[in-house]
Order: sequence, then C-alpha cells, then structure tokens
Amino acid sequence: MTTPFAILVVADESDEFPLALTYAGLIAKRTGARLVMLRVIEPTDPAPWASITEEMRRQAQSSAESLTQRFAAEVWAECGITAEPVLREGDLKPELRKLLEEDRSIKLLVLASEAGPRGPGPLVAQLGKSAGLGGRAVPVMVVPGALTRAEIRALALPLNLDPAG
Repeated sequence: MTTPFAILVVADESDEFPLALTYAGLIAKRTGARLVMLRVIEPTDPAPWASITEEMRRQAQSSAESLTQRFAAEVWAECGITAEPVLREGDLKPELRKLLEEDRSIKLLVLASEAGPRGPGPLVAQLGKSAGLGGRAVPVMVVPGALTRAEIRALALPLNLDPAG
C-alpha cells in the first residue's frame, strides 16, 4: 500500500494563517490527500534555573498543542477534513526541511503570505531569497493574506491535482 499524497501547511499565529489552512484543507479534500499541519516551537532561552526553563518549555508545548487543536477543529468545520498536527521544537526552516525529508508523501507546501506593506512574512521572504528548502524539491503555494474566504474557496475548488503524480 502506498502512502497517500499529503499537503503540508505551516501553522502560526498570524492573521493570514487560517486562509492558508482553508486553502490547503479544500485542496486536500478535493484530491483525497492527507493534510499535515506543522507547528514549530521556537526554543526557549535558558533561564537561571532548570525548573524555570522546563516550565517555559512545557507552557510553549501546551500552547502549540492548543493552537493546532483549535485550527484542526476549524479546518474540520470548514472543509470536512482532519488535519494531522506535527509539533516540533527548534528553528522553523531546519525543522521544515527535516519533515519534508522524513515524510516523502508531502507533495505540496502551503504558506500564508502577510497582507500589507511589511512584506510576505519571514518564511516566504526567506524562501524567495534562498535555494528553497534543501535537497528535496517540493512546490510551494503562497496564499495571499489579502484574499477573502470566498476568494480562497473559489481558487481552491476548481483546482484538479492528480494525487497519483
């Protein structure tokens, strides 16, 4: 049995992320793909006492779990698809690369782009300036944060991706 096609979306607390999640959820539902939602917890600065550092780490983990559960519920309500949360601790780009190497079924990465004059966001800007994500070529879909939910639905629903490819 082959592993089904998967779509990866990077979860963050930006205002634009729910749009990218909806887009990824609609594409996943239409194509029969799995929806993987990555949340990377940035490492905490060490505190003078190990117990404080561990408590900060535990709180960050709990916050990340709550965030992914909330977004999983939202994508279920809007798209009728279950998102598979993946929690990692570290720096975003290296953890993203590791996940793409580990899960070869991921065939599309969906990112949210900030709306407004500040630019597209750190990860989108970094990918645009660099050689991509490393050794494995994975298409990246950038969802503009200025779109409405209706526009997202209109863009996602007619798309016909072949999960066998």
